[in-house]
Amino acid sequence: MIRLDIFSDPVCPWCLVGKANLDRALESHPEHPFAIQWHPFQLNPTMPMEGVDKVTYLEERFGGPGKMAAINARLKEFAANAGVELNPETPKRIPNTLNAHRLIHWAGLEGLQSLVVSALFRAYWKEGRDIGNLPVIADIAAGCGMDRDVTFRLLQSDADTDDIMARDADARAKGVSAVPTFLIAQQYVVSGAQPPDVWHKVISELVDKTKAS
Repeated sequence: MIRLDIFSDPVCPWCLVGKANLDRALESHPEHPFAIQWHPFQLNPTMPMEGVDKVTYLEERFGGPGKMAAINARLKEFAANAGVELNPETPKRIPNTLNAHRLIHWAGLEGLQSLVVSALFRAYWKEGRDIGNLPVIADIAAGCGMDRDVTFRLLQSDADTDDIMARDADARAKGVSAVPTFLIAQQYVVSGAQPPDVWHKVISELVDKTKAS
């Protein structure tokens, strides 16, 4: 197997599209060699733990309602072209995602990481749920087969908080500046929400190389 390390944040729409594109390629190549691991990267690491109103925050950041409308229209078009149903206006808040990343880490220990990542994307982008809210995160964990009570107790503690923050900082120190970022075999970097065709080519080349060796 070949490691595919993915740096992502559940509140990043491009990460949602990038995952959908990768998933489509993997479904077309059941022989793919990837062992996938998800890694933390917070788009807004200084976000208050209680989160903020999404519209207000983004309009202040990007220069008003007109510019936000243009950005949302571009994002909808990009997602639609990728076959992804995405309405940027569904989420009403931008959460701090530290606790969501802790959940992704714990899910990895149970072999449920990709399932939980998908559930977080769905909860935020399709259902508009606040994935910074501890009971909501615990419910998402339970929906993926994890123990809700154990997860909630962990979320109420500082368990693995320092580790997640250190891994986020390490990724930035090593050059990750935007997400999604994909690291193949700890050597080759693929940045951005690449279309399935790019992944088809990468997978085919890796499979051919594996067979040749």
